[in-house]
Amino acid sequence: MTGIEGQLGWELQRSLSVLGDVTALTEAALDLANADAIVSAMRALRPTLVVNPAAYTAVDRAESESAKAFLINAKAVQILAEEAKHCGARMVHFSTDYVFDGASSTPYVESDGTGPKSVYGASKLAGEEALAGAGVPALCFRTSWVYAARGNNFLRTMLRLARAGKPLRVVGDQTGAPTWARALAEAVTVAISRSAFTTTSPVYHLSAAGSCTWHGFAKRIFELAKLDVELHAIATSDYPTPAQRPAFSLLNSSRAARELGVELPDWGESLRLVDPESVS
Repeated sequence: MTGIEGQLGWELQRSLSVLGDVTALTEAALDLANADAIVSAMRALRPTLVVNPAAYTAVDRAESESAKAFLINAKAVQILAEEAKHCGARMVHFSTDYVFDGASSTPYVESDGTGPKSVYGASKLAGEEALAGAGVPALCFRTSWVYAARGNNFLRTMLRLARAGKPLRVVGDQTGAPTWARALAEAVTVAISRSAFTTTSPVYHLSAAGSCTWHGFAKRIFELAKLDVELHAIATSDYPTPAQRPAFSLLNSSRAARELGVELPDWGESLRLVDPESVS
């Protein structure tokens, strides 16, 4: 498994242990920007299942580091998938709601046309295509707005800024579903145990139920953390960033529920379980 230092990778390392021995590789142990290192690691380990939560996730920086984003999010996926097929392994990969353009008004299903507006989204879509093209038995989960009590994410950023006593301006016209890394990891582990894995249509949407804006997410964080914060909703145009985000990125996860028997709870319920008041 790659990416154990990330918030999803850390949770997957824990949840996947019920299925068997997990060899979890840090970035130092496996540099996904190094094709030869990937090949060497795969041929030495000869895994039966490759789980790849690692990714280049610096959405804004990707606009000026497109080569690196594509190297990690697409080329590395291609090599992992080809090597997995070579040794008879299955593969699990993760993608993002940012593969869509955000122009929809209803939650996206897997068959909807993509149209990423950012380098990050385009690189993740290229990774999906590389996985599908390799012909390896696979599952690919598109998810959204991932957060956890550890790592670099919106929840911890909001708490840090609020505890510093800063008034906050948060975008209120982008809609999505905050997804708790632990709930996602546990659902994926169940899906792995149940899935037959195929080489066709490996993409599934899997994100929290319900919806909110970034402003709504922040507001609920502060309520649960019992913080009195001066919080203002702003338009995307009031907070320009190098990368364009989709205005609407809700994912319809009904196919995963129907075919894999997994679904995630409402985002607000998961956030309550995380307990923002206790997050440092």
